[in-house]
Amino acid sequence: MAKFSFKMQLKLGYEAEYQRRHDAIWPELLELLKNAGISDYSIHLDGPTGTLFACLTRATNHTMDELPLEPIMQRWWNYMADIMETGLDNEPIAAPLDLVFYMP
Repeated sequence: MAKFSFKMQLKLGYEAEYQRRHDAIWPELLELLKNAGISDYSIHLDGPTGTLFACLTRATNHTMDELPLEPIMQRWWNYMADIMETGLDNEPIAAPLDLVFYMP
């Protein structure tokens, strides 16, 4: 198991909508993430900048790199594309973050 952190960008003014959509996250998406070896997943928002910080734990044998091929994942990205910075395929632009300190 290893922690993985990254940041994404929410369009300003969509904070409440982002929260609303995640409050009603699709059960089949959660199941997909769990089956890919992802757990302990959290997303935090810096409201003034719209920066989203995400941190998750992934199993050694995770299949996270295959998620972009999954129809459920593509459907979620399409659903979220109007309120986030995304690439041409609507995948959120995510920048991995380097771990500089960890206190277990």
